[in-house]
Amino acid sequence: MFRILKLLVFLLVVGGVGLVGYAYVGPFFGADFSAPQDEVRVPVTLDAQ
Repeated sequence: MFRILKLLVFLLVVGGVGLVGYAYVGPFFGADFSAPQDEVRVPVTLDAQ
């Protein structure tokens, strides 16, 4: 049972390191993580009494 727990912790750590590494190295390979820069205007009606 402890062996499976160690494996899961190891996979979580390796996955986290891989995700952080991809976040840093991804833009060099064409991955774009920036948010869209479109302006959105929506009229709002306030119902004040």
